[in-house]
Amino acid sequence: MNSFGQKFRFTTFGESHGKALGCIIDGVPAGLEIDEEFIQKELDRRKPGKSALETGRKESDLVEILSGTFEGVSTGTPIAMIIYNTNQKSKDYTNIKDLFRPGHADFTYYQKYGIRDYRGGGRSSARETAARVATGAIAKLILQKADITVESGVYSIGDIKAKKYDFDYAKTSKSYILDKDMQEVGEKVILDAKASHNSVGGVVLTRALGVPAGLGEPMYYKLDGVLANAMMGINAVKAVEIGDGIDVTMMTGLENNDEIGKDGFLTNHSGGILGGISNGDTILVKTHFKPTPSIFKPQQTIIKDTNEEVICELKGRHDPCVALRGSVVCESMMAIVLADMLLLNLGSKISHLESIYK
Repeated sequence: MNSFGQKFRFTTFGESHGKALGCIIDGVPAGLEIDEEFIQKELDRRKPGKSALETGRKESDLVEILSGTFEGVSTGTPIAMIIYNTNQKSKDYTNIKDLFRPGHADFTYYQKYGIRDYRGGGRSSARETAARVATGAIAKLILQKADITVESGVYSIGDIKAKKYDFDYAKTSKSYILDKDMQEVGEKVILDAKASHNSVGGVVLTRALGVPAGLGEPMYYKLDGVLANAMMGINAVKAVEIGDGIDVTMMTGLENNDEIGKDGFLTNHSGGILGGISNGDTILVKTHFKPTPSIFKPQQTIIKDTNEEVICELKGRHDPCVALRGSVVCESMMAIVLADMLLLNLGSKISHLESIYK
């Protein structure tokens, strides 16, 4: 499946080393001001090659809107956007065209489709997430109308964890780190891994402010369930936590329950979601990224048709910590989910319909 969402629904297309990639978004209400400069700025946050902490592949990631807008506003018809690839080096992959790279989706894609697109992983490459960020920018423009803000930052790199969360600082940090005091040591962990031809994992914290109570579609399209699905669908993600996440398994009910006062919840262990529905508190999601599988160390693998055991030695340009730019993707996916839930919620009460039609 290459599509996501129900009311706000998008489909992505393209490969890492193909001519272009892009998205088609359906369900955007007519009359929304489409700020192309804002969309480009969102893509600029995710684009590669901005520092030594990222892949050396330099892409401008210039986005072009092909349809769905007129005189700067949405028309209510599908919005199509395209981003052309301009800095592919497919020759870097010719030496492994018949091999399965350890830790990558090469083996499983070949088992499913019987075709091996060895050029940077083809469709399975994280390059595809540029289309998700473009879609997320449109979602954020919708959320602005409801005064909802989505933010993200890197919570941990390896075993180095943030002790305080400054989302404004994360927006200006070249490593997207939430805690200024951990930036130097966190970046050193990444650069040390890179220098040793290795990689390191990390965790991204994403939050949404201003979300009204009542978003979510039980039983089978719960807000937390869809958020988990959205984050798990990002390349290299292996775990997702809502609120206190796995820590709640070590709590008692009294410790975990969020008591309620006249001004709202006294704590937020639930991460802003109860019974699959937003409770009006801040939504908190932690997304766990594995170490980038593209490392420059000899590893054992097999040849795709003969199963002969060989040594895989990679070339190319890769992020030593995919969680950094992944934080922008997490932010985009949360915005997409919330935009979808906002639009779906319009039909939850008859009073909503009366306010429009009566």
